[in-house]
Amino acid sequence: MSMHPSPVLVADCQPASIGSASAGSSILALDLGTTTGWASLIGGIIQSGTVSFRPSRYDGGGMRYLRFQRWLDALVHDNDGLAAIYFEEVRRHVGTDAAHLYGGFLATLTAWCEREQVAYQGVPVGTIKRFATGKGNADKHAVLAAVTARGFRPADDNEADAIAILLWAMETRGGVL
Repeated sequence: MSMHPSPVLVADCQPASIGSASAGSSILALDLGTTTGWASLIGGIIQSGTVSFRPSRYDGGGMRYLRFQRWLDALVHDNDGLAAIYFEEVRRHVGTDAAHLYGGFLATLTAWCEREQVAYQGVPVGTIKRFATGKGNADKHAVLAAVTARGFRPADDNEADAIAILLWAMETRGGVL
């Protein structure tokens, strides 16, 4: 798991990027996949990074999902819970394997949220792209550039997507303007 060396305080963000989220909000944004991008607002501090759930050659088919679940457990334990999780809701995949992997992560996430009683919401890809760049069909590089222009330093497009989802959730109160 990678994290920025210096987390961003919500108070340090431009006023447009904090919307009506309070400093005490604890939310997590995820770009689900083998390399999952994540961004969190916990205690008024925004942190982000990526975590790999790539299986080793000795792992069974379900190990990546168990590691994902353990990662969520550790995150909640280390941060005294979460109020909500927002994730990128993908409706179209490049290939069958990508669709199967996303479905496994989505099933694991939603079951985990139900068990832990954490609110969750999918955010359509076009909504995230439109929010970040002004274009619903923007490419990965445009989202990365837009997030960077807002003062973040994402390592890759997975982390940039997670940051964009988090900022969307903060500014729109989860889609409720």
